[in-house]
Amino acid sequence: MRVLFAGIIARYPFGGVTWCSLMYLLGLRALGHDVFYIEDTGECVYDPVQNTRAIDPSYGTTYIHNALEPFGLGDRWSFVNYDGTYHGRSADDVRQYAAGADLFINLSGGSWFWRDEYASIPRKVFIDSDPAFTQLAIAKAEPWYVQFFQQFDHLFTFGANIGTPASPIPTGAFRWHKTWQPVTMGDWCTDHIPRDRFTTVMTWQIESFTDVGGNKDLEFVKFIDLPSRTSQPFELAINGTQKLLREYGWDTVDAMAVSRTPAQYRDFIQLSKAEFGVAKHTYVANCSGWFSDRTECYLAAGRPALVQDTGWTAHLPAGEGLLAFSSPDDVVAAIDRINSRYERHARRAREIAREHFEAGSVLTKLLDIAGR
Repeated sequence: MRVLFAGIIARYPFGGVTWCSLMYLLGLRALGHDVFYIEDTGECVYDPVQNTRAIDPSYGTTYIHNALEPFGLGDRWSFVNYDGTYHGRSADDVRQYAAGADLFINLSGGSWFWRDEYASIPRKVFIDSDPAFTQLAIAKAEPWYVQFFQQFDHLFTFGANIGTPASPIPTGAFRWHKTWQPVTMGDWCTDHIPRDRFTTVMTWQIESFTDVGGNKDLEFVKFIDLPSRTSQPFELAINGTQKLLREYGWDTVDAMAVSRTPAQYRDFIQLSKAEFGVAKHTYVANCSGWFSDRTECYLAAGRPALVQDTGWTAHLPAGEGLLAFSSPDDVVAAIDRINSRYERHARRAREIAREHFEAGSVLTKLLDIAGR
């Protein structure tokens, strides 16, 4: 099968976002499918060197190539700049590939256009990595936004409770299928000796969906005094308010610096003892069942994860290797549990990743639905 895959690598040129698209491409290829990456958001790329949105797409296009080339995908991509110019493979190459494609996968708005070549592909699916926010935005009934989603054959979401009685999020006439981020397990196996740090990579506030939901800052403040309640060191790779967090005893580093490339992002995770992860307020308040692609990578690396419950505990095992919390007391108790039997929790973390997130299994289920 030929798959045209749309992602947002240049729009957000950082390791975590890159791995999301990359593991779809690698997982599909491992199943025997032919893949091609397209990015066509209509927006300028973000250039972290200049710390601005850039009219010149050179940083983003170089980044895409450098991310994909080590995996044999250096000639399997095209980026459409805001002005309609194509970089990487040409517009004619994209049209020719699309003409023979069987499936169009749009991850996280990797394209906001329905060009004729995309619309003519027999099967078209959208994968929502920002559950609750996406559905609330649709519920505002902006005609172009509703019509955009109506053209897909199937819609998938990382929010396992979306469209069920467990979550109040409105879905209207749309049906959302539960899926997880696929993880290519071999890319995360490591012999690194972890540092004594519970870590995460996070953004304090996001720039999108500001009118429909709450960000991570609203949840994190509930746990801000944790360093005073445990001897376990934390290190937050954060895009946001580092000064405030340091005042409360958190060690912080710049999230952009540790995520500049896919390899740097992976190193940060593999050198961590475990993850401590807080979710966005909208995920929690609406019991979305969201589960982080980042957390999956910690688990695949054999690093236990202690993450806030968004309703995901109804769908995944919690208690060993992967632990849930809703209160500061939960966090303190779970840290003690992980540290008292660390090797056991580490082994179980990787088992959970293999049982629930392994790319071949996740993608086989997605393709089965996509083909209906």
